[in-house]
Amino acid sequence: MPNIIITDIEGQERTEKVESGLSLMETLRDLGFEEILAMCGGCCSCATCHVYLDDSNCITLDPMEEDEEMIVEMTDNYNAESSRLSCQIELTDQHDGLQVTIVETD
Repeated sequence: MPNIIITDIEGQERTEKVESGLSLMETLRDLGFEEILAMCGGCCSCATCHVYLDDSNCITLDPMEEDEEMIVEMTDNYNAESSRLSCQIELTDQHDGLQVTIVETD
């Protein structure tokens, strides 16, 4: 079970041991982060699960698919270096130490 470090929109940071096999979006919602609206239910069509990922600890993520890239680029808070849709990231044990910052929705 990986540990992930989560910063909410108010800047509060906490570390959580999470279950592998779920999407990051599902995990954040299960942990009670109400800022993750996920209005499309994780179908990669709304950007209400937008997060920033800090890859400074060398955690390898699958590259963005074209659909995700198109949607996330349209958000007001897009950051080319770190923006991702949390519904498109399936957590595995290899994500231990992943740092996630929840982005306020547009």
